[in-house]
Amino acid sequence: MSRIRKKNSSGKWMLIVILLGMILGGGYIYTSPEFERVAPQIESKTNIYWNKKRPLQIKLNDNVGLKSFSLVLSDGTKSVIIGQGEFEKGVTERLLSVNYPKGKLLDPKAKHLKLKITVVDQSLWNIFQGNQSEKVIDIKIDTKRPTVSILSNSYSITQGGAALVVFFAEDENMEKLYVEAAGNHFKVQPYKQKGYYATLVAWPFNQEEFEANIIAMDEAGNQTTTKVAFYLKPHNYKVSWIEARDSFIDGKITDLASTEPEYEEIDDKVEKFRAVNEEMRLKNEKKIYTLGKVVSDEMLTHWKIEKFYPLNNGAKVASYGDERHYYYKDRGNEISRSNHVGIDLASTKMAVIRSSNPGKVVYAGFNGIYGNMPMIDHGFGLYTLYGHCSQVLVEEGEAVKKNQAIAKTGVSGLALGDHLHFGILVQGIEVRPVEWLDGSWIKKNIDNIFAEADKIINKK
Repeated sequence: MSRIRKKNSSGKWMLIVILLGMILGGGYIYTSPEFERVAPQIESKTNIYWNKKRPLQIKLNDNVGLKSFSLVLSDGTKSVIIGQGEFEKGVTERLLSVNYPKGKLLDPKAKHLKLKITVVDQSLWNIFQGNQSEKVIDIKIDTKRPTVSILSNSYSITQGGAALVVFFAEDENMEKLYVEAAGNHFKVQPYKQKGYYATLVAWPFNQEEFEANIIAMDEAGNQTTTKVAFYLKPHNYKVSWIEARDSFIDGKITDLASTEPEYEEIDDKVEKFRAVNEEMRLKNEKKIYTLGKVVSDEMLTHWKIEKFYPLNNGAKVASYGDERHYYYKDRGNEISRSNHVGIDLASTKMAVIRSSNPGKVVYAGFNGIYGNMPMIDHGFGLYTLYGHCSQVLVEEGEAVKKNQAIAKTGVSGLALGDHLHFGILVQGIEVRPVEWLDGSWIKKNIDNIFAEADKIINKK
């Protein structure tokens, strides 16, 4: 009997040991990183267009490590492996470039393809086979480039100035459409009817070279680049040397520095001047450029702008585009520089400033060196700003009417005498105000261009 009991007892302990081993082993498998159960991910759209020239981009990633992949492309009748391989240990992310196979492995006339992607990770789960993911991408072959035709455009553009272009663009899978000019992308606005577009472009005053191209790209990567022929008018802007006097630094500069905690602790006069004239200026201008980049997506049916005349009997006291060099005590000691990107107009103290065209107020507050500054959106990417005001008479979001009083001139910001700093922007780029103060320039470069395009569009 005792032998039987001992045998039974040892059997129970053996069973307990086995069960504990299974529990511990199972716990290890479920908690160990080597047996993780998260499947790898395949990042790609399920429906795409392809021109067979630009490689498709497929992104694979896994939380621990990728092991292998395969890519199978099919035209519905034939299938071909266009990619396969293994990854080094520890690779958690990889971007694959998929090229169309050379030769006639697939039907060259096929308009639809399917790409099957299979990826396995380095996990020991699934009996050491790892976690696996599959994805099938439907591909529509598109090798046709977008159609672009220019209807009309301004004959010329001046360095620092603006111009207009109206054109037709068509592609059933259009993805990107804009005008690239002097390295900037100008958003185009739908005009009159489907397929027609218009935009203002700008030539920054500080760039000597200029070229404008309409860029149209579809989802398959087919691109059409159409040059807009402008007669270029280079312009030399004034260069000025200005002494930064102690009285100016101790007065206006120190006062402005006190409005920003990062500048008010600067004791050195030269450093304080440089901080306000350069760092604060850039921050203030960035706000202006951000506000001025917004262009509506809505169809533009009509856009009429009158010449601007913001200050009655205003005399110009500073020009647009001036390159200003500041020196301290000795002209050989240049301490800072900046560009004047508007014109200064002066008349009587606290003179009324009026909006010559209707629009919407996008900003009405204090903006550093610009002082109290309303800024107005006149549509079609054209904005006006009014700096150094003593009073702002409009509120942000307010719709202003033609000839409405919006502010009064003053000395706020980086201004010594009472005046108005008047600036005009085209999609965030400040341009020559003198053009928009000239009714004949507007008629020749804006009104007539729209009228010419309308004749073509209205024939439809």
